[in-house]
Amino acid sequence: MSVDVLLGLQWGDEGKGKIVDVLTPWYDLIARFQGGTNAGHTLEFGGKKYVLRSIPSGVFQGGKKNLIGNGVVLDPLLFKEEAEALIAGGLSDIRKRLLISRKAHLILPTHRFLDAAYESVKGDSKIGTTGKGIGPAYTDKVSRNGVRVGDILQDFNTVYRQAKERHEAILRSFDYSYELRELEERWLEGVAYLKTFSLVDSEYFINMNLTEGRRILAEGAQGTMLDVDFGSYPFVTSSSTICAGSCIGLGIAPKHIGEVFGVFKAYCTRVGSGPFPSELTDETGDRLCELGHEYGSVTGRRRRCGWIDLVALRYAIMVNGVTRLIMMKSDVLDTFETIKVCVAYTIDGRRMDTFPYMLPADLRAEYVDLPGWQSDMTAINQKSQFPQAFSHYIAFLEEQLGVPITIVSVGPDREQTIICKPELIIQSN
Repeated sequence: MSVDVLLGLQWGDEGKGKIVDVLTPWYDLIARFQGGTNAGHTLEFGGKKYVLRSIPSGVFQGGKKNLIGNGVVLDPLLFKEEAEALIAGGLSDIRKRLLISRKAHLILPTHRFLDAAYESVKGDSKIGTTGKGIGPAYTDKVSRNGVRVGDILQDFNTVYRQAKERHEAILRSFDYSYELRELEERWLEGVAYLKTFSLVDSEYFINMNLTEGRRILAEGAQGTMLDVDFGSYPFVTSSSTICAGSCIGLGIAPKHIGEVFGVFKAYCTRVGSGPFPSELTDETGDRLCELGHEYGSVTGRRRRCGWIDLVALRYAIMVNGVTRLIMMKSDVLDTFETIKVCVAYTIDGRRMDTFPYMLPADLRAEYVDLPGWQSDMTAINQKSQFPQAFSHYIAFLEEQLGVPITIVSVGPDREQTIICKPELIIQSN
């Protein structure tokens, strides 16, 4: 058996959580391979809305195992809040469904203060982080100073004290004021709560499942264009969000990767600072924001909105080796008379259709205009009901991108998902 990978192809917030939930019935194990509590996967079904931050999106489907992999950085306090909210919502057997890697790193209370301190000194050049401490946690990891989940079962007091003292020395050097006591108390309660879950050597666990023929879906968090190596650096996240990151973040060999599902919106959004070639800062951008309810599920921050960017999308498809495309929020474009598609950039008077090393301020997006379908698609339940103009939009994207669009979402609910090419989904399973 192989491990299929599902990840975002834009600047995050593509709707990955919903699609993991939809695909979970075809799999036995859902494994999250990177990111932290800056992820916000929103799922809607049965008239309820759920927001997941660290827990894999397959947790709602009974009988399926879910794994938080070693590539994730985990905040015990926020994990406790997230798990307790799921239990209150009826998921009482979450401990049977969820396992956590002992090699995953912990986000400490002081990581949050370091995050804020680092941002404060950057002024206008700040990244626009969520302030959850993700970057500093990954910094500790790669500098070999991290605290891991498995440490809570060892000499944790010593390991934690040493890390905290190191962080406090850095904060003093910034002359940064903070209040730790209350946050630390709640965080330590989260550590105790974490001990009530199954903590495993995840690399052995996932490879055992492969050997025994179980079907595995690896779930990414942030989008490709936020990858620490291949995204719009330095305005990126702190982990590897691309397909290769699933091997590192779960302990699986590259030879085991099967299908790669790339999720994208029918338009484009971005949160925080950084370049955004197809951004709309006019009434059209505001309209996309309101129709798409483009506000962060974790932070509530307003997302910047723009037309779909095929230059960035082709780049993301290339570095991930995407084999199947999934288009989200198609219904947000239902009322537009004309839909624009960015097909190239102009930089210093030169036309480019490849993603450059840097995105300068004077970059101009080149667009192709396509007719809108101007009809409500939210009640559609099969491909044959698509408006002709929407089918043309799909065909244009497939031609430009060279990869089939197998699933289309026409609304936030689990049921508002149309599998356009079931033979390709079934074939991969």
